Amino acid sequence: MENLYNHRKVYNKSELLESQVKQNPMEQFRNWLLEAEESPMISEANAMSVSTVEADGCPRTRMVLLKSYDWNGFVFYTNYNSRKGKAIVENNHACLHFFWANLERQIIIKANLEKVPENISDGYFASRPRGSQLGALVSNQSEIIPNKEFLEKQLLDLEKEWEGKEIERPQHWGGFLAKPYEIEFWQGRPNRLHDRILYSLNENFDWEINRLSP
Repeated sequence: MENLYNHRKVYNKSELLESQVKQNPMEQFRNWLLEAEESPMISEANAMSVSTVEADGCPRTRMVLLKSYDWNGFVFYTNYNSRKGKAIVENNHACLHFFWANLERQIIIKANLEKVPENISDGYFASRPRGSQLGALVSNQSEIIPNKEFLEKQLLDLEKEWEGKEIERPQHWGGFLAKPYEIEFWQGRPNRLHDRILYSLNENFDWEINRLSP
């Protein structure tokens, strides 16, 4: 077994105090995301993991890109017939996670997921590069295929089929809105005394703010 005991880092770039945070976690998220986007060391500030629970009871995590957010929550797009799409249909609870190592920050979001309206998915699909549109058509995401050449041939066939035509969004592809009910902001601190500020949505739809022990 390889020993990683000496892989340590001192976290001291910033702190997170109750007197500094916004009353609404979406405002706090916006501020942190903007700082991450401005950091030259972070290439995709909107990259996040999405964890769902599959039929066997085991969580499954994958990386996706956040494409929009507002007061209601966070939107990403996927194949509805993929493993995550099917898992969300069975259990719409999910956990989103952002980690910005250069800023020594992470955000953990517990949310309920629902499909976005079709016109929203249509609008985003139309804005994608043509290659990405064709990729959404050709991929039966998460399904077993015989080899890479099989997929490449399908793509060539679709390029010919849709040549000179506007590509329509397939019904099995679209967005999910993650409506948060718990958001934790984590800021690394020295001696592992990290700052953890938790926002919890109460019955009156107000956000309660508490500090968690590291």
